[in-house]
Amino acid sequence: MTGFRTAESPFKADSTPSNMCGVTLMNNQVGVIVADVMARKDNVTIRHLPSMIRVDCVGRMDFNYDEISEALGEEEGFYDASEFEENMSTHYGKMIHMDDRTVMFGNLEEAAEYIGDMLPPQVR
Repeated sequence: MTGFRTAESPFKADSTPSNMCGVTLMNNQVGVIVADVMARKDNVTIRHLPSMIRVDCVGRMDFNYDEISEALGEEEGFYDASEFEENMSTHYGKMIHMDDRTVMFGNLEEAAEYIGDMLPPQVR
């Protein structure tokens, strides 16, 4: 008789970097337009769910405010960081708000390089 073995859990911890980032938007008029704009970008995946919209990306994605304002039929400068925050409920990855866009990074090192930030030293 062989010994009993427990199957490996599909829920075990995995600290492998995914290089992904994303946001959850409200499924309302503004959220749908933002998702439509982002769907045209490389490496971005959109999932429309009943009460939310998932916008996920491999690498980096830019929410260009003027591009979104135009798609909303509004004047340049209408859509900004506060509008973005109002329609977003959660995010993962590094998020950087700028005057003309919100940039999301799936890679912390790339984000640190982008903003000129120093990363903490590696523990060996």
